[in-house]
Amino acid sequence: MSIFAGMKIIENCPLYSRNTFGMDVKADCLAEWSSPDELRTLLGTVERPYLLVGGGSNLLFTADFKGTILHSTIDSIDIVRETQDSVLVRVGAGVVWDDFVAYSVLNGWWGVENLSAIPGEVGASAVQNIGAYGVEAKDVIETVQTICLDNGKSRDFSNAECRYAYRQSIFKNELKGQYAVTYVQFRLSRVAQPRLGYGALEAQVNKLGGPTLANIRQAVIEIREGKLPDPKVLGNAGSFFMNPVIPAAQFDELKSRYPDIPSYPAQDGMIKVPAGWLIEQAGWKGRSLGPAAVYDKQALVLLNKGGATGADVIRLADTIIADVRQKFGIILSTEVNYI
Repeated sequence: MSIFAGMKIIENCPLYSRNTFGMDVKADCLAEWSSPDELRTLLGTVERPYLLVGGGSNLLFTADFKGTILHSTIDSIDIVRETQDSVLVRVGAGVVWDDFVAYSVLNGWWGVENLSAIPGEVGASAVQNIGAYGVEAKDVIETVQTICLDNGKSRDFSNAECRYAYRQSIFKNELKGQYAVTYVQFRLSRVAQPRLGYGALEAQVNKLGGPTLANIRQAVIEIREGKLPDPKVLGNAGSFFMNPVIPAAQFDELKSRYPDIPSYPAQDGMIKVPAGWLIEQAGWKGRSLGPAAVYDKQALVLLNKGGATGADVIRLADTIIADVRQKFGIILSTEVNYI
């Protein structure tokens, strides 16, 4: 291992503790930086290809990584501008996402409380457009600050330029792997704006005494803990599949055959159907395929029961996708990235 100022370079780096699936793989090199200038220095030092990684909570490694993993350790949270009604805060890409949520709640800033207990780091939140309980990161992101990996130049992306959609951004598509996020600027509200459109969340918040920031955060944490396994105990990456969005006509046909099918409105008159429900109806909840399994409390979650490889998990995922397609005519897409 080599350390230069805030930079750390580890050759032949084990990744077991750096991915929440607990895959026992290695990278040729892992390089960490604590400022944009340090990243620029690294880009002239370490070998390609590069893989940008946050907390490793949305990755499935299928083999050793032949290249350099780049990880930001920028951990600052700074107020850029504030008014009586709102605050613009700049957060380092290496800040643990839930630490940022906790900090926001503590300071009375509304906007990210529904996203409590989501694993990962702030930089990845802007790439993945993380979301839960009716809120997405795009709802509060104002600017994403980046460094181009080809030339080391800074570039700021406005919310519109990020081309956000459900679990999508320009960084996952047209510009995939081309820019490293250094900071994300969030516009949060000082005025109470509870988002309780999901019945389970509203009921839990009411049990705790009503829609305060602290109660909403606590309710989300309690709900998530009740249905998501601790990756330190069972390797997983949280929700493995995205909820499919289908045309209203297709949903109406499914509704005629499955009256209990749950749904939520999506953009442009489309309908979002919970992938977990589809997987459960296809008979996969709680079942295993070798050392990989579907969690018995939440069918969206695939598990490494111990000793599973990336290929084992992909075999399970592909089998589920095939069965859901055969039963419902819906093709599930993975939220987890295969590396």
